[in-house]
Amino acid sequence: MTATLERSEVTDAAWLRYLAERAARELAEAPASEIVRWAHAAFGDRLAIASSMADAVVIDVVSREVPGLDVLFLDTGYHFVETIATRDAVASLYPVHLRSVEPEQTVAEQDAAYGPRLHDRDPDLCCSLRKVEPLSRALARYSAWLTGLRRADSPDRADTRVVAFDEHRGKVKINPIASWSDEDVDAYVERHGVLLNPLLSDGYGSVGCEPCTRRLRPGEDARAGRWAGMAKTECGIHQ
Repeated sequence: MTATLERSEVTDAAWLRYLAERAARELAEAPASEIVRWAHAAFGDRLAIASSMADAVVIDVVSREVPGLDVLFLDTGYHFVETIATRDAVASLYPVHLRSVEPEQTVAEQDAAYGPRLHDRDPDLCCSLRKVEPLSRALARYSAWLTGLRRADSPDRADTRVVAFDEHRGKVKINPIASWSDEDVDAYVERHGVLLNPLLSDGYGSVGCEPCTRRLRPGEDARAGRWAGMAKTECGIHQ
């Protein structure tokens, strides 16, 4: 599948929605490499990667096909030291341009405005202030973004499409490894020596902000350690 966009078309939500729906059908069974090549052909330098730095799998997949893309990392002010170190290693080791995206307020400023430990009292608001809004702001210069979302991540992500239209942001959202199983990921990591956040070897199945992430217990799925004890399962970026 090929697509060519004029700059005027790139910002048109109706065209982007049509393009996403068409690609979702035509690329549903395509390998990740083909999905990435389509994305670059369609969007060029108006394409970015978003990464939480739990691992560099999608960064590795994308940069092998399209080196030099921007990688957006949401620096919430609450990350584990290991996550910041993974971000810095990605910037050094992969052919990408790392952009750390910060919230409008520092943690201290947020504490002064909303009270300390907002993440315990209103995690949705905290995620909105420190993740959702900053990402939307950072994506303003792009028409599409690539993520590492997979259907195997959790039941909430079981219907993830390889290409979708992000209605909230008016952007095309591309998930090239959506169909990969955990075994597929492990095999890819071993084959290509992909950089992983060391927390994944220390009992964590999914890595988010330190106050809202714990190690897994036996039998839990990979995201059970996020917002444990709360009904919350997503930060809001992917909703």
